[in-house]
Amino acid sequence: MRAVQVFFQLLPFVVAFLVDRRRFLIVGRPARRSVERHRRRAERLATTVAELGPTFIKLAQIFAARADILPEPYLSAIGTLTDRVPPLAPGVAERVIREELGQEPAALFDRFDAAPLAAASLGQVHRATYRGREVVVKVLRPGVEELVRQDLEVSFRILFLLNALFPSHQVRAISAIVTEFSRRVSDELDFRQEARNAEELRRNFAGNARVIVPAVEQELTRQRVLVLEFIEGTHVDRLHDRLARGDIRLGALVEAVIEVYVKMMLEDGVFHADPHAGNLMVAPDGRLVLLDFGMVLRVDVDTRRRLMQTALAVVRQDVDGVIGGFYELGILDPEVDRGTIRDAAQRLMAVVQKDDLSSRQIQRVVEEVLRTFYDWPLMLPSNLVYFGRAAVLVEGIGLRYDPDFNVLAVARPVAARSAVRLLQGTEGDVRTRLTDWTLDAASAVRTLRDILRRVEREELRVRWHPRDSLELQRFLAQQVRRALLALFAFTIALIASVIYLATRRLAVLVVGLVLAFGLFLVIFLLPNHLFQNPLRLRRSWPGR
Repeated sequence: MRAVQVFFQLLPFVVAFLVDRRRFLIVGRPARRSVERHRRRAERLATTVAELGPTFIKLAQIFAARADILPEPYLSAIGTLTDRVPPLAPGVAERVIREELGQEPAALFDRFDAAPLAAASLGQVHRATYRGREVVVKVLRPGVEELVRQDLEVSFRILFLLNALFPSHQVRAISAIVTEFSRRVSDELDFRQEARNAEELRRNFAGNARVIVPAVEQELTRQRVLVLEFIEGTHVDRLHDRLARGDIRLGALVEAVIEVYVKMMLEDGVFHADPHAGNLMVAPDGRLVLLDFGMVLRVDVDTRRRLMQTALAVVRQDVDGVIGGFYELGILDPEVDRGTIRDAAQRLMAVVQKDDLSSRQIQRVVEEVLRTFYDWPLMLPSNLVYFGRAAVLVEGIGLRYDPDFNVLAVARPVAARSAVRLLQGTEGDVRTRLTDWTLDAASAVRTLRDILRRVEREELRVRWHPRDSLELQRFLAQQVRRALLALFAFTIALIASVIYLATRRLAVLVVGLVLAFGLFLVIFLLPNHLFQNPLRLRRSWPGR
C-alpha cells in the first residue's frame, strides 16, 4: 500500500518534469511553461513531499542545494521543508524511553517535560533535568526504520524505470543522491553512532572559543534514545530581535559560520553533513551551537587537498586550475564541452573578485551560469553534495536579514586565512611527499625502461580496456534488437499478405500492414537507450 501511495503521489510530478524536457516524453521540443505555472507546481511539490513523510523530507533537504538538478522556483520551495512533521502522540516518547532504558522517565530524570521541545522527521526532542543538569532527550520515532526502508525501495524502483526509459545526467545525479542517502541514513537511525559523532566534533572544537558542541550523557545513550547537554540559544533563522538590539553583528555571524564549516571540511576532515537553520543556534554570549550529529561525513586527505588547490586557483584567478580541479574532484563529466565550462567558470570567478555587486546582481549571474551547468553533465560527487548544502545555509543566513548582503565579500578573507593555515599544516608533510614523488619517479623510469625493452623484442601487446568491449557489446546488442524487431515487422506483413491472398479478407491485410508499419516507426524513432537491457541497472542498487 505504501508503494502505491508514493508512486501515485509522485507520478504527476515525474510526468510533468519529463514533458518539460520533451513535449512527447521521448521526442519533441521542451514544453514552454510560464513562471507562474512553475511556481504553483513547486508549491504543490513541497506540500506532497511533506505529506510523504520523513524519508522524502530528508531527501528534499539535500536536493535544495542542487541547482544542477532542480532549477528555481523548485529549489526555494523544497528549501522550506525543514521537518514539517507533527509531534508524536502523548505517551509515545515515554514508551520508547521505557523500552530502551528499562525505567520510566520519572524515575530516570529529576524532571521530564512531556511537551516536546521540537519535533523532527526522524525524532523528537524533550527537555529534562538529569542529576541537576539541564539536558535534552532525543527519541527516535517508532516504526521510522521500516518506513525509511520501504520508501527507499520504492524510490529505487522509480529511479530504475527513469534510468531505463529516460536516461540523463539529472536522473543519474538523482540516483546517486538517493543511493548515498540510503548508505548514510542508517547512522541517523542509530543514536549510538550520533553520540560518537558528537563526541568527535566536541574534541575537534575543544580549543575553539566560538563554538559549542553539547556533551553526551553516555550512560543514557541507546539506539533509540540520546541524552545531550541542554544549551540555551536562538536558531539562526530567528535572530531578528538580537540583530536589531545589536547583540550580534550579521557580518561576524556569517564569518563565524564559514570558519566553522571550513575547519570541519578542510582541516579536520569530519564534516557535519546536515546543515540547515534548525541545526545551528547562537548562544546568549554569541557562540555558535552545533546540533544534530546523526549525519557526519569523513573527508579523506586527497579530497581535502584537491579542494584546497581548487580554492587557491580561484584566489589566483587561474581558470584552467579551477576547471582541472573540477575534473579531479569528479564534478565534471570527462565528455563535457570544456569551452562552455571555461566561459561559465570565468564569469563565476569575476563575480567572486568583485565587492561592489549587489546580491541581486550576483544571483542573476549565478543563476545564468547554473543554467549552463543544468544543460551539461555536471555530476556532483556525494561528499560535495553536503558541502553545497553548507554553502546554501551560509548564503541563506546573510540574505535572510539583509537582502543586499554580499556573502562573497565576507567569505574571501576567511578562505584566504584558512588557505594559509592549511598550507602551514601541510609543510610538515613535505618530506613525506618528496619521498613519495621520488619513489613514483623511480617507478616510472623502471616502467618506461621495461616498455622499451619489450618494444625491442617485439613483445609489446596492446590490450583493450574491458569498458570498451562492454560499450561495443552494448551497441551490437542494440542493433541486434533493432534487426530482430524489423524482422518481426516484416514477418507480420508477410503473414498478413499470405492470409489475404488465401481468404481475400481486406481487414486482415490492413491490420497486418498497420502493425508492421507501427513497428518500423518504433525502430526508426525510438532512442538507442530504449533498446538496452534495463535489468543491468539493478546491479547499482544498494545491497545487490
